[in-house]
Amino acid sequence: MRADLRSAASIVAAAAALASVGYTAFALNRLRAFARRPAVHPTRREPITILKPVHGLEFELEENLRTFCRQSYPEYQVVLGVLDPGDPALAALRRVAADCGDHVTVVAGDGVVRHRNPKIATLAPMLPHAHHELLVIADSDMRVGPDYLDAIAAAFDDRNVGAATCIYRGEAAGDGLASAVGSMAITEQFAPSALVATTLERMTYCFGGTMAVRRNVLDEIGGLDALGAQLADDAALGRFTAEHGYRVALAEYVAATVVDEPDLPALVAHELRWARTIRSVRPRSYAGIVLTYPLPLALAYLALARDRRFALGVVALAAIARVALHLAAHRVLGAPRRPSLALIPLRDGIGVAVWILGLRGDDVRWRGRDLRIAPDGEIAPAKT
Repeated sequence: MRADLRSAASIVAAAAALASVGYTAFALNRLRAFARRPAVHPTRREPITILKPVHGLEFELEENLRTFCRQSYPEYQVVLGVLDPGDPALAALRRVAADCGDHVTVVAGDGVVRHRNPKIATLAPMLPHAHHELLVIADSDMRVGPDYLDAIAAAFDDRNVGAATCIYRGEAAGDGLASAVGSMAITEQFAPSALVATTLERMTYCFGGTMAVRRNVLDEIGGLDALGAQLADDAALGRFTAEHGYRVALAEYVAATVVDEPDLPALVAHELRWARTIRSVRPRSYAGIVLTYPLPLALAYLALARDRRFALGVVALAAIARVALHLAAHRVLGAPRRPSLALIPLRDGIGVAVWILGLRGDDVRWRGRDLRIAPDGEIAPAKT
């Protein structure tokens, strides 16, 4: 019986490893196709308001914010905001506004949390200050070039587009190990898998780094109140937009997110929140995430296989595919520096461990608050 179980497990492991190599090859293809994308030039450069909710002092916060305030775009407004007037980031926001001109507005809320989602709670007092009909909501740890708004505007050239988003790469803050490993997850797993997904399925979601939406569409889906109880506000915005008959578009742009993790336990906790969030809104897709780890799956097959020569061949094939993805992702997505190849085993080991931990549990920690994910993806009160 044990021999039969091992044989069955070996077959499953072999199938998973080979499927993962196939996925990686397809991800490489999508990266190459993305690299050949034409330059975008919007036909209509309509005015845009950028909303930047901020919570606390982050690594190089002012530098990140300034990149959004210095766009090569004819008419745009930037609204920087914090929920609590006692937030230490408020002084930094005011310095950025003073340096960047009168198209930048700073908003401090009254500290009252009116939505369970911390990001939406911060946005609520900011939205009334938005002057324009095309809104871009961008996370505070994002960094962009001066052509960012052109790419967003181009996505809305199609009148049927109600919301748009873009992929992003990771950039490690400093030389810390945890930040480097965290940036690899974004550049080498998130971005390629997003390109694969958008090739295989109609987009019905946004990515949290950039959520662009027409104001009338936001009003039609219920405004910020419709998003305020959702843990994955980005996925909810895309889903509600699609349900109301509009398209969700992927802008031809790669933003950057600055990854600043103090240590590996903090990184795991951060990535576990992402994992449980994804599982709550896309449970079927969550199961397939394990196929984005060809090397661990191949090593699992090697541990079970009786035909060691064939298994070693699968491991070699998986290693080649994984290294190729590492190199291609950083090159195509424009990462300013590439982490060492030696970090791949650690990166993938953490990724598989987080995926396993994410299969169960509904507790997450976000912006200093303990939250619980309800079965429908909404934020429920934390367990006491």
